[in-house]
Amino acid sequence: MVSSTSISHCEALIALLGKEKVSLPGSTAYNASLLSYFSLQSIAVHPLCIVSPQSASDVSAVIGSLTSANAPNGSCEFAIRSGGHMWFPGASNAPNGVTIDLRGLNSIDLNADNSTVSAGAGATWDAVYGNLDPLGLSVAGGRIAGVGVGGLTLGGGISYFGPRYGWTCNTASAFEIVLADGSIVEATEKQNSDLFHGLCGGSNNFGVVTRIDLKTFNQGPIWYGSTYNPLSTIDDQVRIYAKIVAAENYDENASFITGFGFSKSQGLTVITNELAYTKPVEGPPSYYEELLSLPSIYNSSSTVSAQTLAQNGASFLPPGANRYLFATVTFRPTEAMLHAAFDAWNASLAGVQDINGLTWSLSLEALPPALYRRGAAANAMGLGDRTGTRVVCLLSHIWADEADNERVYAATAALVSTLQDAARSLDAYDPFIYLNYAAPWQEPIASYGDESVQKLRELRARVDPKGVFTHLVPGGFKIPPDDTQK
Repeated sequence: MVSSTSISHCEALIALLGKEKVSLPGSTAYNASLLSYFSLQSIAVHPLCIVSPQSASDVSAVIGSLTSANAPNGSCEFAIRSGGHMWFPGASNAPNGVTIDLRGLNSIDLNADNSTVSAGAGATWDAVYGNLDPLGLSVAGGRIAGVGVGGLTLGGGISYFGPRYGWTCNTASAFEIVLADGSIVEATEKQNSDLFHGLCGGSNNFGVVTRIDLKTFNQGPIWYGSTYNPLSTIDDQVRIYAKIVAAENYDENASFITGFGFSKSQGLTVITNELAYTKPVEGPPSYYEELLSLPSIYNSSSTVSAQTLAQNGASFLPPGANRYLFATVTFRPTEAMLHAAFDAWNASLAGVQDINGLTWSLSLEALPPALYRRGAAANAMGLGDRTGTRVVCLLSHIWADEADNERVYAATAALVSTLQDAARSLDAYDPFIYLNYAAPWQEPIASYGDESVQKLRELRARVDPKGVFTHLVPGGFKIPPDDTQK
């Protein structure tokens, strides 16, 4: 049964924007929007209605309507969707409110001298690359097709080009954002500079970002290699990984992920290496020579465009096909810690390997200082005081049945705790939690440190004094309240 609250808020939006921009439950457009989410958990969330703005002015009108105290039933909770790739329920879909689907804001425009591309927050990275690849240009954007420009950038953003250019957010030159009062403002290093800083890692806490301007650079095809290695190579994998990710050895043209993976459907337990090299090379890059020389079950390599590489990545993580979970830990990549990570992951398999459709993965993504220290003062993530390479350890799990949700969640939380305890005992622990990989029980913004959190609180007080994006947008990750002690 449709409640009077849903009728009033959604009818008000229809009166404001027209029927073509507001989808009601049961309609073809509503169902198509739900089915386009990444995870089955998000697809299962049914908002009161889905509004699809086509401009920043539309977004402003929506915010005004949903936050109006004069509405028949008062203000209304809402969620903000860019690509819809955050896996957990409520992150970008509103279970008790209205979902603002930004995918209509998908323009991609180069400026006159090709130095900047302006992308709508609802554009996807593969679409951006599709526009830039033929021109020999690129941006430091996402690695998986279907991921939205807005969400990834506001959470920091790890890119194949990160070691050369830093976090994705640090390659932004401007944000267009609709604030809680409906005003449409621009944030740059010189205009609303505190807002510009806060948006670089501050997620959805300050408004609805509608456009992001990104700096471009010259870029040709990318060399990409993939290997599956037997678990018996673990000692060599750890030795090589620890050596080549060390700050003094890191090649800024390299971006790679070493992981441990179990696939129930394939009956496979392997060590994987996904290797990218962004500088033109003839044959495999020498930087990866030792990894490529290890015994392998499977190996392949090719030279591809950024768009093709993103599309290939998405083929392993198809949207709407599975239940997904991400969680993360950060640590220093000492050999002892890398061995401990493998041992923890390997030991955790016994408790989950019977789960239907399970893929149970741990991935090691290096953050060399060239990535996280570049522009560190211009983002909110609080990493400017670090030295040496860090590793973002991503737990990425896939399974089939809703009945196994809580079991997977509990096993993942236990593995996170084991990894954190090991890191602390081995003096390798880093409290940083990468927001785009965080699980809903983690607190990434608190991990930025007290100084950064206080700046974000002050910014929120200036641009959203009534706390609209804190209280009416419950999804995603919030700035800790003033009484939180971290």
